[in-house]
Amino acid sequence: MKDPRIVVGIDGSAGSTAAVTWAAKLAATRHLELKIVHGLQMAGLYYGGGLPGASAAALFDAIKADGERILAEARQLATSVAPELAVTVAMSTDAPAPMLVDESRRARMLVVGHTGAGGFTGMLLGGTASAVVSHAHCPVAIVRGRSESSVVPDDGPVVVGIDGSRNSEQAIAVAFEEASLRGCPLVAVHAWSDVTYESFYGTVRLMPQWESMESNEERLLSQRLAGWQEKYPDVEVRRRLVRDRPRDVLLELSKTAQLVVVGSHGRGGFAGMLIGSTRGALIQNAQCPVLVVRPEPEA
Repeated sequence: MKDPRIVVGIDGSAGSTAAVTWAAKLAATRHLELKIVHGLQMAGLYYGGGLPGASAAALFDAIKADGERILAEARQLATSVAPELAVTVAMSTDAPAPMLVDESRRARMLVVGHTGAGGFTGMLLGGTASAVVSHAHCPVAIVRGRSESSVVPDDGPVVVGIDGSRNSEQAIAVAFEEASLRGCPLVAVHAWSDVTYESFYGTVRLMPQWESMESNEERLLSQRLAGWQEKYPDVEVRRRLVRDRPRDVLLELSKTAQLVVVGSHGRGGFAGMLIGSTRGALIQNAQCPVLVVRPEPEA
């Protein structure tokens, strides 16, 4: 059973400040609690092979005091955004990825900023991001804003990427719920090829004619959406069947969306959705928050 809470990981950076604001608004509107967590930056204690006991203790106390300050400021921000919100805070000496993955076991959603510092340095770069997105037990939201203003949007549609896989089905479920709760349209995107004429020295010419594939892809998209449209009749669905690379389509749609929802991995047109350059492009360059959904465990 999940606790009725949203967890946000912070470090005191501008990115985590935006994440706290976004998470506080979301928790308040859904009558959930907000838990703010901070990982202490302990690397300095071990620099150069260790410090004398007194120096190490003094450095730890300074790092801890800074962590307490960061948490206090984040709590104050959250309560200023939503005065009635129930807010708890926690601090840990664990590495960011294991701490956040553990918190995700009981959370409805895990929220992080798109940049990091201190205990969350490189939060969305390299192994840490891969570990959190790949192993979290709940959806992970990476809070991003419009590139020209850094303002995190709160209007526009929810966008979901669909490929027909089991993981994609879970993303569809979450996307419909998000659109319903937000009272906004849902744009369902199915990219049925991520190969361009310039790719692989023109081997696209060896593939079947696009026209012969299009009807099958339209049928797949309709089948994936049918049951969810019945469950959420209040959600206006806008279908987008595109012959393009998934990252290009989703990045373009993020310019006017309030949320992009994707599975943690995919197949077909969304193969490798969150692996390598596609993952980096979406998480690092989307112009709205990105919600990464992992499949439910097998029964």
